[in-house]
Amino acid sequence: MIKKSWIILLLCLGCSPKPQPAVVKVTLVDSGRSVKFSGLDYAVISEINRDTAAGLWQGLIPVYRMPADTDVKDYQPVQPGKYELKDRAVIFTPDTPFAKNQTYFMRYYRFGSGDDAWDFITGKKKLGHPGHTDLIFK
Repeated sequence: MIKKSWIILLLCLGCSPKPQPAVVKVTLVDSGRSVKFSGLDYAVISEINRDTAAGLWQGLIPVYRMPADTDVKDYQPVQPGKYELKDRAVIFTPDTPFAKNQTYFMRYYRFGSGDDAWDFITGKKKLGHPGHTDLIFK
């Protein structure tokens, strides 16, 4: 009898809903000179904003120019620019203006997204595959 209750308890724990990931939105602002990233975890971005080390923003939400051959997009250099926290969103202004009719993408790394061993077992996540989403904008 005890074994059955343990099995039921384990099944219930395995079926509990996981927290939904943040919905990150990309919007061009300032007449297309900057891009706004909203929907990021405010606790994380405000901590990063307090740190003065260079390059932290590029590690969390780097911006890249989309190459003509999208198979090589993982090998593109990061678009240099300035990141600013404003109204619970991050504003990125590139060092050189965005080119007209050029596609860019922001790579959002899902740090601490609640993945666990069960995600690897069920095939939702694979070892060696980064947990990121590419958000495309023009």
